[in-house]
Amino acid sequence: MAPQMDALANLSPRARDLYVKMQRFVEDECIPAEKIYEQQLGEGAQRWTTQPAIMEQLKARAKELGLWNLFLPRDYPEGAGLTNLEYACIGELTGRSPHLAPEATNCSAPDTGNMEVLAKYGSPAQKEKWLKPLLDGKIRSAFAMTELKVASSDALNIETTITRDGDDVVINGHKWYISGVGHPNLAVYIVMGKSITAPARTTKSGKPNRHSQHTIVLVPANAPGVKAVRAGHVFGYDDANHGHFEVIFDNVRVSAKEHLVLGEGRGFEVIQGRLGPGRVHHCVRALGMAERAVDLCILRMRDRGSTFGTPLSDHGVVRKYIADARMALDQARLLVWHAADRIDQVGGKGALKEIAMIKVVVPSTACRVVDMAIQLHGATGVSQDTVLANFYAGLRTLRIADGPDEVHTQQIGRLEMRRYAELKEKQLKGKL
Repeated sequence: MAPQMDALANLSPRARDLYVKMQRFVEDECIPAEKIYEQQLGEGAQRWTTQPAIMEQLKARAKELGLWNLFLPRDYPEGAGLTNLEYACIGELTGRSPHLAPEATNCSAPDTGNMEVLAKYGSPAQKEKWLKPLLDGKIRSAFAMTELKVASSDALNIETTITRDGDDVVINGHKWYISGVGHPNLAVYIVMGKSITAPARTTKSGKPNRHSQHTIVLVPANAPGVKAVRAGHVFGYDDANHGHFEVIFDNVRVSAKEHLVLGEGRGFEVIQGRLGPGRVHHCVRALGMAERAVDLCILRMRDRGSTFGTPLSDHGVVRKYIADARMALDQARLLVWHAADRIDQVGGKGALKEIAMIKVVVPSTACRVVDMAIQLHGATGVSQDTVLANFYAGLRTLRIADGPDEVHTQQIGRLEMRRYAELKEKQLKGKL
């Protein structure tokens, strides 16, 4: 794992110390606990109601080591004081044990993004009721945006309604593949819907502002009318204790004052603040998964002997696979570090292109690397005897989660084309 350490040599002493602690925690305590965690989850319906004891032990250990809430950037008083770049280096290590280390350190999706929403936009009362227990790791949360019946990659299509009724708001909608619903400690949904009663706003040109129609509301998981219908599988994995549920909100009524985030019609403003850093988190964990896959490949190719009279590790095709993986991952990592640094320098809105780029490049790259690892492992690679098949399922899904590749690619192209006026001026001045 030299590439990460090389970067940390130029970061703060505290970040370097946390990196070393995280590396030891993941390798010495999280990875060895993975089989115990699965055993304690059990089978059948029990998997949706059990919080394995080993997870609570790991959480206590992470707190003891100071490896807690590291994801929240230094501009939040509730955070650990790291930059986004520092966390990008450290957070990659949690991806090596993606089902344990992120939750054990309270740095797992969707809670990270939801905590950022509450820290940035929540009222003092909302922070006290929801953010504080989330930061303490006592409850879990879900983020409900995607819908079953519309093309949700364009959030303007969302049909869930949030209607003002006196001092309350009433939520009606059908959400789909909502992460976090399967955890037994789920306590609150952050729901995005179209606000029927939001004040009409216009753009500078006088046209209706379609981006001012949406609202974010906090919905207690036990509120009357909230129905978690069924769990969705991912390539056959149930993802218990995380879960991707279909959820119906049927005339759910909550207090507007206590549960609206920032106000009616300001949903897009909240969501854009949520998704930027969260995409960095997804990408660094993806890198960690792919790095573990490469490590497993090197071990297997050296330990499995020979074929056709040549050691597996000496076959040209094997060395090419490993070399291609190393080059691709190191390139992807540099892109992530650049995006994280841009967020530190100019904020999420100023780093839209860089964030979109990593969201396209990293999941695809990590997915290819894990696919290569599966190929080199043969039948074992698709079996339950390694983490590779499960890693592949998660990484392939990440090419859809938080916006599909095609949406981000379109955004990158659009932002690039905006450079036309600048480039034309250079051309006219003979500078291009």
